[in-house]
This record gives sequence, structure tokens and C-alpha cells, in this order.
Amino acid sequence: MRTPTSSAPDQSARLGTALLLVAHGSRQEMANADLHYLVDQLNGRAKYSCVVASFLELAEPNILQGGARCLEFGVARVTLLPYFLSAGVHVQRDLTKACQELRELYPKVHFCLAEPLGRHPLLVEVVLDRARAAENQDLADPS
Repeated sequence: MRTPTSSAPDQSARLGTALLLVAHGSRQEMANADLHYLVDQLNGRAKYSCVVASFLELAEPNILQGGARCLEFGVARVTLLPYFLSAGVHVQRDLTKACQELRELYPKVHFCLAEPLGRHPLLVEVVLDRARAAENQDLADPS
């Protein structure tokens, strides 16, 4: 579900790229903590000028606020990455709309929408690792 570009690549390379992670959001802060943890792990480690958390609903910052926060770093590109397993209605409709709104608000910045996590090959390894961990824990504590 990649979206078309809106600014020249040379400008993007010069000013940097931000990564805007987008999760659904929850009223329970513990449910939102995983995304904040991921942001903390990625900031300063990846090739991005900044990594920012945002939420579709029920938590803040929302996507538009998160996009604005990215621009505080003076970036020319922002990649919205859905922290979702599949390209359901939220990704196809809501995140696509938010990406378009950001383009309209900030026409000199390139915004693109990445694919959700679901079909990435490493996710298979993550699922297997989680299953093994649960099975090993069950063997160690058979109560």
C-alpha cells in the first residue's frame, strides 16, 4: 500500500526522514506502552532523524499531532508505519486518509504509508519464538 511521493529525493536525503509509528490506541496506558517501548528502542539506533509514536484513536498523540511532532526535527520525509498486523479498514481507509491530510497540511514534505507488519517474513520467527517461550515456561512450571 505504498503511496506516491510528493517531494524530490535529493531534498529528502539532505534533511532526513522521520518514522511515524501508528498503533490503534487504547484507553489503557499499559496497552500503549509497547509502542512507546519500540520508539525508545528505535530512536538513535535507526537511520531516521526521529521516531515518533502516534495513535489512530483513544490515545495521544493522534496521527496529525505525531506528524507535526516529526516536522519539529526539520525532516523532508515522514514514513507512516502501521503497527498493525493486517491491512484492514483502519490501514486502508483511516491511515490512508491521515497520510493524505498530512500531505495537504504540509505540501513541502513527502509523506508515505508503509505496509502493516503482518506479512513480513520475520514475523513468522517472532511467532515461533513466542510459542517456544510459552512451551518452555510450561515445561519448567507444570503447575
